[in-house]
Amino acid sequence: MSSPIRQKDRDSVIQSLRAGVVPRVGQHLIQVGRSREVATLVADIEQVADGGSTFRIVTGEYGAGKTFFLNLMGAVALEKKLVVAYADLTPDRRLHASGGQAKSLYAELMRNLATRTKPEGGALGGIVERFIGIAKSEAKTTGQPTETILRQKLDQLTELVNGYDFADVVASYCRGYEEGNEQLKADAVRWLRGEFSTKTDARLALGVRTIVDDASVYDQLKLLARFVRLAGFSGLLVCLDELVNLYKLANKQARESNYEQILRILNDSLQGTAVGLGFVLGGTPEFLLDTRRGLYSYPALQSRLAQNTFATNGLVDFSGPVIPLSSLTPEDFFVLLQKIRFVYAGGDDTKYVVPDDGIVKFMGHCAKRIGNTYFRTPRTTITAFINLLAVLDQNPGAAWKDLLEAIEVVADTGGTGDHTVEPDDEMASFKL
Repeated sequence: MSSPIRQKDRDSVIQSLRAGVVPRVGQHLIQVGRSREVATLVADIEQVADGGSTFRIVTGEYGAGKTFFLNLMGAVALEKKLVVAYADLTPDRRLHASGGQAKSLYAELMRNLATRTKPEGGALGGIVERFIGIAKSEAKTTGQPTETILRQKLDQLTELVNGYDFADVVASYCRGYEEGNEQLKADAVRWLRGEFSTKTDARLALGVRTIVDDASVYDQLKLLARFVRLAGFSGLLVCLDELVNLYKLANKQARESNYEQILRILNDSLQGTAVGLGFVLGGTPEFLLDTRRGLYSYPALQSRLAQNTFATNGLVDFSGPVIPLSSLTPEDFFVLLQKIRFVYAGGDDTKYVVPDDGIVKFMGHCAKRIGNTYFRTPRTTITAFINLLAVLDQNPGAAWKDLLEAIEVVADTGGTGDHTVEPDDEMASFKL
C-alpha cells in the first residue's frame, strides 16, 4: 500500500478534473513532464524572492494545461514564501480600461490574494496584521513607539505613485488595530482592495485623497509588492490567465491600450524597476502570434517577444519572456493517467479499478478516435478517464474491457450500428 491521500485533497482534484477545470489544491499529485518549463519558472520565483522582477507569457492551445501550469507555479511560489494574486481576464476584467474593468481586475486579484497559510485567498487582512506584528516586535526591542517604527518602514513606499496614501491607509489600519476600532480597520481593507467608488468616501473614512481606479492598478500592484516584503514575505507573484480575452476585443483602440499596459509591465520587469514583483500571463498562441490582432500586432511588443531564431529543430531557449508549453509525450500522458488513478484510489494501490493494461487500451482508444491531440490537449481525455473510473468504481461487476469495447462500437457506428461517426461527433465517444 502506498501513502494515503487526504480525502479532501482527493475529492478536490477528482471533482475539478472531472468538471474540466484546474484543482486549486493538490496539483503536485498529478504533475508530469515539462520539467524544463517548471525549472524556468521556479528560477523566476527565486529571482522575485531576491527582490528582482520577472515577466513571462505562457502559451498553449485550449486544454493544453496553461491554467494548471499557472496554478502549479502559484503553489510553488507560496512554498517559497511569496504572496500570490490570481485572476482570469474576462470582458469585464482587463489590464487597461476607462469604465471600471481594470479596477474590477484589481478587486478580483485582491479577493484571490493567497499566502501559504491562506492558500484559498482572502489573505490581505492577515498580511497587514503580520506587518503590524513585526513593527510591534521591533518597537518592543528598541523601546520606540510602535507608530514610529510603522512610519519608518512605510516611508519606503512614499517614493512610488500613490505611496503616501497607501502608507496612510496601512497606518490607519494599525491605529484601528491598536484602538479596537473595527470600522477603521474595515475601511482600510476596503481601500486596499479597491472597493471605494469615490474619492469623497475615501477622504471621509480615511483622510486620503486617492482611490484605486482604472489608471492606478499597476502602480498599486507595485506598492503591494513592496509592502508584502515589509510584512515578512519574499515578494508578490501575479498570475493572469485567459489573456485571449484581450485578443477578442473588437475595438482596436481598447486592444492596443491593453497591449501598451503589457509593454509597460514588460519594460519595468526587464529594467528591474519593480521590486519583488513577478508576472505570469497565460494565453493561446494566436493571442501572441497574430499580427493583425495579437500581441505581435503591436510592433514594440513583437520585437521584445519574438522567438529566438536559432531555437529550431528541437532546440529550445527559455531565457526569453515567452514560454510555449511543450506537448506531453504519450509516455508523459501514461504517467499522468497512472497518477490520476492513484489519486482516485485515495493513494491505496489495492483499490485500483483499472490495471496498467487498461490505461494502455484507453490511450489506444483515444488515439484512434481523435489522433495525437489526445495528449497534446488532454482536458477532454482526462475527463473521460475519470468517467471510466467512476463507472467501474460504482459498478463492481463491470469490466473495463467490456466498457471500452462497447464504446468503440458506439463510436464506430454513431450509436445506431449503421453509420460511421462524423468528425464533429468524435467528442461524443468520450461520454462514458
